Amino acid sequence: MIGEHLSKQYDTDLETIRSKVLLMGGMVETQFTDAMTCFRSGNIEQAELVMKADENVNRLEIALDDACSHLIVKRQPAANDLRTVMATTKVITDLERIGDEAAKIARSARNLYTRNAGIVSHYDTVRVIAGSASTMLHDALDAFARLDAEQAVKVIAQDELIDHEFGSIMRNLITFMMEDPRTISASLDTMWVAKAIERIGDHAKNIAEYVIFIVEGKDIRHANPYAGSKQDQQP
Repeated sequence: MIGEHLSKQYDTDLETIRSKVLLMGGMVETQFTDAMTCFRSGNIEQAELVMKADENVNRLEIALDDACSHLIVKRQPAANDLRTVMATTKVITDLERIGDEAAKIARSARNLYTRNAGIVSHYDTVRVIAGSASTMLHDALDAFARLDAEQAVKVIAQDELIDHEFGSIMRNLITFMMEDPRTISASLDTMWVAKAIERIGDHAKNIAEYVIFIVEGKDIRHANPYAGSKQDQQP
């Protein structure tokens, strides 16, 4: 009876943490969306709010890290349970870093329009990669919420597309700067935005990898995401 009681309490504590992690995920999704809106519209006031919102994400990261540490000390989880807690702490870290990247996008948007360099919209340059990263982040969080390893594998595969789009953006911006030096300042800001978006894709990929680690106990961070998956085990 005591063991069963402790197990139920552990499940309750872990579910509380997971719910707050998903809340944090929603916060950084909104932060990313708002940052891209600022980059498109040049709303400097909204850019300031996006950067300010990062403080809330940072505070939640600290609170969740503390909750995970207390859960380990109090409940002393083992095997699968410990793996879940450790992977969750890594998800929290990646979400915080996504918030940082969103703040960088907002900062670049503010700088661009403060210098009146945003008269010509640079949003179309990064529109496609931003949409890809946004979808990737949403799908990674959904995979974490449902512990869906198959969806996590699909999320990981999307990262290659984002990397390809990022390379194309870099080549185009370098060409612009070479042809017209007057575009250098705005092009550099756009580069920082594209790089931040690419990093958000990387963090979404990390979250998907942690989902696979939780579900299947496999660390695929430096391996082919399809190797050893359930799909490959079929005859």
